[in-house]
Formats: sequence, structure tokens, C-alpha cells
Amino acid sequence: MSVKEIELETKATHELMKAFLYATTFVGPLNEYMKLTPEANGVQPPPLELPYDRDARTLELPRPAEVRVRDVDLRYIIENRRSVRSYSSEELSLEELSWLLWCTQGVKELRRDRPATLRNVPSGGSRHPFETYLLLNRVKSIPPGIYRFLALEHKLLEVRTGEGLCEEITRACGNQRFIANSAAVFIWSFVPSRTSWRYGPKSYKGFLEVGHVCQNLYLSAEAVDCGVCAIGAYDIDEMHRALGIQSDDEFVVYVAAVGKKKQAPSA
Repeated sequence: MSVKEIELETKATHELMKAFLYATTFVGPLNEYMKLTPEANGVQPPPLELPYDRDARTLELPRPAEVRVRDVDLRYIIENRRSVRSYSSEELSLEELSWLLWCTQGVKELRRDRPATLRNVPSGGSRHPFETYLLLNRVKSIPPGIYRFLALEHKLLEVRTGEGLCEEITRACGNQRFIANSAAVFIWSFVPSRTSWRYGPKSYKGFLEVGHVCQNLYLSAEAVDCGVCAIGAYDIDEMHRALGIQSDDEFVVYVAAVGKKKQAPSA
């Protein structure tokens, strides 16, 4: 590819990004637009959590209020934040996994007046349009496999267990080997109907909110001596096959590997 072709390709990409921004941003009086949304026209809201087979296996997680983590200095962890791709072989405890899930998508309050949840991350209209899937490689007392976090119940739903799942996720992420060496991989999917119910077709920019979620993972991981590496390079079709996602109203938007940090050798 010539330099000129690369410049044209880059310009076309920038125009596409600009077009998406305009297509998903309110134009004109906001109060007039909001009259056209599903919520304003009496449409029932979508569920706050994707439905699941109630006969499927679920696993209790330690209650967040009972989990003890070490104190960390906020300024230090922000100024020293970095992506970590090398992990020790140490397992995560159930308490540590519960803590990370609580900090990223934990439900603090369920609002019954207008179905919504208040969580530890911000979301437009408190819609929280994400589901959290997990590839668990090394977590105490939990068989390796793929799980989904049931945020409303603070439980894990077993999705798939067995051989080869780690390789599937690693392959979906371009064979980045640190994924296979991590203790857990967080995979976030976006459910657009949760946001569009309140804000209509201009709401699909809501998937950008996953950045709040992943940043909380980076920060909270420091309290349990873990490192994190966010991943944007993945094959979405392979990822959906691995997770069993078949709906047009759900798609993977971000991935992050987590593992215990390697201890520096003593002098």
C-alpha cells in the first residue's frame, strides 16, 4: 500500500467516525426528540438483565460488604496505571473475583419506580446496557469455563465448561498468549435496546460507557494485587460463537485480561 493510499484510507476512516458521531448525537431541541422515544410512547422497558434458564447452574459469590481488600492510594494507582500482560500462576480467590465484579457492574440499588439500577459506574439514564461474561482460567473453587455475571443477584451463571474454551477465546483475540496465562478474562457485551428504550435510535453511542467499566477494573484490581490489560482486538464472530451470543440485540464491545502480578525478585 502506498503512502497516498494509506492517507486516503485514513481520511475515509475519519469521515466514517464523524458520520457515526452525527448519526448518534441529538440534533435540535432535546425535549422534542425525547417525545419520540419508546419510553415516552408507553412501550414497556426491556429487562435490566438478559433472561436465562432458571434450571441452569449458578454459583453464589461472596457478598461485597463482606469482602476485605487492602487500602490503596488513589493518586498512586492512577498515576502508575499501566496495562499488565504478564501474570503469576496464583489463583484468584472467590472474594477477589466478587470484588472485581462488584466494582465494575455491581448493583447498589434497584429502582422499582422506573425500572433501573444504580451501580458503581455511571450510565446515561441509569440504563447500564452491559452484560459481563467471564473466561475463568484460575479461580479457586470454580471449574474453568465461561460464565456470565448475574448482576442483580450477584451470582455467576455457568455458560460453558470443558476443554478448549480458553483456546477459543485466545484465538478470538488474535492468539494473544497472555490471555491464556491470565486468571480471568472479562468480556463485556452491549445490549442496545436497554439504552434505546429511553433515548431512541440516537442512543447507540451508549456502548462508549464500557470505558467507565474497564477503568474501574484497572483501579479495583490494584486492591487485590492484580494487573489488567484491556483488549480491543478481537474477532467478534468468533467471540459470539464462544459465548453463545445469537441475538441481534447484543454484541461484544470490549475485553480485558486479569491476573495476579508477578512478585519482583528479592535482592
